[in-house]
Amino acid sequence: MKIGLYFGSFNPIHVGHLIIANHIVEYSNLDKIWFVVTPHNPFKEKKTLLNNYDRLEMVHLATHDYEKLEPCDIEFNLPQPNYTVDTLIYLQEKYPANTFSLIMGEDNLKSFHKWKNHEVILENYFVYVYPRISENKIETRFDGHKKIIHIDAPIMQLSSSFIRKSIAAGKNIEPMLPAHVWKYMDEMNFYR
Repeated sequence: MKIGLYFGSFNPIHVGHLIIANHIVEYSNLDKIWFVVTPHNPFKEKKTLLNNYDRLEMVHLATHDYEKLEPCDIEFNLPQPNYTVDTLIYLQEKYPANTFSLIMGEDNLKSFHKWKNHEVILENYFVYVYPRISENKIETRFDGHKKIIHIDAPIMQLSSSFIRKSIAAGKNIEPMLPAHVWKYMDEMNFYR
């Protein structure tokens, strides 16, 4: 099975994440997309994160009705901080019958050369890149690389940080979240 790995803190997961993941799985050769909930991204401050299991629960709630989209907590039990290359190697060893690919936003591709062992990733895995910033293509040192596949997915200007700030400001952002996620966040009083 061909699995696309969509890494993120998903703090919280929102409709933009689902639209991108669904588009990629429907318009590529991938069979499924796993939302890999990251406990600690080395490039993000940990203090802004909800606890791991609340974020995982929201991903469960968001993907429940989508057969090709699944939550993944594989990084919860790996050494911290998590590095994508280590997770990819671990997954390949744990699930040798599957083929894994990485999914990332175009903005992340710009700094991909700073990732731990990015050469190993490009040697062994395909990277599916979706547009992120604007309609203007971002130039990177990886343009034309045979392992990088640009997906013509919708450009989503929605971000988890915007949602967190909006909730803190008392704004109604319910339409930006899957219904079950909104209900859970509202009951738990998150981000207020």
